[in-house]
Amino acid sequence: MQYFDTHAHLGLIVEDPIEQLIVIQEARQAGVSRIVSICNSLHDFTQVYENLKSAAHVYHAVGVSPSEVQNPGRDWLQIIEQSVQLPRVIAVGEIGLDYYRKFGDKNSQIELFITQLDLASKLNLPVIIHNRDAGHDVLDILRDRLPPKGGVLHCYSEDAAYAEKALELNLYFSFAGNLTYRNARNLHETAGVVPLERILIESESPFMVPADHRGKRNMPKYLPLTARFLAEMLEVEEAKLAARLWENSNRFFGLPNE
Repeated sequence: MQYFDTHAHLGLIVEDPIEQLIVIQEARQAGVSRIVSICNSLHDFTQVYENLKSAAHVYHAVGVSPSEVQNPGRDWLQIIEQSVQLPRVIAVGEIGLDYYRKFGDKNSQIELFITQLDLASKLNLPVIIHNRDAGHDVLDILRDRLPPKGGVLHCYSEDAAYAEKALELNLYFSFAGNLTYRNARNLHETAGVVPLERILIESESPFMVPADHRGKRNMPKYLPLTARFLAEMLEVEEAKLAARLWENSNRFFGLPNE
């Protein structure tokens, strides 16, 4: 079995380049054959990309998250356009809205989100979407501005009713380690209504560690625990689910299914 970690903050797990390579090596040993490295800022992207140039199985997303709305950096749009020309940069993200942390003001977050959605359309890339306590606005915006290549609602946190509305759009639903928490009933119900071909999984490392490792820093190597839990919950053979998740992930990111 092989797994695709569609969302890992490798730069936040460890800063040292050698340790980052160790983290992804441990992931490969656990069956995680591909990882998408996610940045919060363009500086973060540049540093991690440089550190992992030699890691051919690590892919990258580039974008400005809502946490950086007050300081996206000078010429940030131009930097994103240049960065997507680099090898293995396959998505714009993570981008979106976060009303929980109250980064900047809502209008500034919305403007940043829409600008990057339009840029992703221009670049013909999918988007990785952050949503925290902003579900209504996220969905309203995506109805008008979702790029043709679609998007993924990463670390899905809404309920099944929201998912049914989101299914009308070209969106995937990515579940992280919090799916394994006993009290995550909204996620369990959602996983039961979303078609299997629209499901991805992610580590969201160093956050959202699976229940078996609560209290530890999350790592991509723990991703198979989330897959195993999902297989048991859906009553699907783990190997069949792993193959489906692998195919879904590669299809979404436009990668060969090999």
